[in-house]
Amino acid sequence: MNFNKIKLIVLDVDGTMTDGGVYIDNNQIETKKFNVKDGAGIVLAQSVGIEFMILTGRSSKCVEQRAKELNIKHVAQGIHHKADFLKEFVIAHDLLPQNIAYIGDDLNDLAAMHYAGISACPIDAADEVKNYCDIILHKKGGDGVVRAFVEELLKNLNLWETAINNVFPVKLQLYFMIIFSL
Repeated sequence: MNFNKIKLIVLDVDGTMTDGGVYIDNNQIETKKFNVKDGAGIVLAQSVGIEFMILTGRSSKCVEQRAKELNIKHVAQGIHHKADFLKEFVIAHDLLPQNIAYIGDDLNDLAAMHYAGISACPIDAADEVKNYCDIILHKKGGDGVVRAFVEELLKNLNLWETAINNVFPVKLQLYFMIIFSL
């Protein structure tokens, strides 16, 4: 695996960014539970120049909102042929497959995972996905999978401390150390 070439991390939603549950209330409103640790991981990676894309087979206003909160510029929903979409995106954005890391959990992610330079999945992914993936993360979908991947990526690139200092400056860290030591 060549972490040095990764410029874009592509994220599936249901089962990766979420626990895979689809919650629909009595008013037909769909909700999803996202993990804030994933959000922090995304912000950390963005601080060192890594971009993100959400690529999902379903469409949801919740996903649009979460992407906006995290400044994820590339959001593709309702995509049933993810590999075809990803190939077109790579060409249009002057990237190579080696520049892509893909995190997914189910059979509809496999073709895109085969195309990407690095593939990762949560520990509760479908067996076929786990058998293919470069990295099986030790988190379940919706339980910090994205953060776990980002941490591994940035540590391999020796950018973890830089990202932390970019997002959580040392002065702020020192402040918390003083407050919590009292």
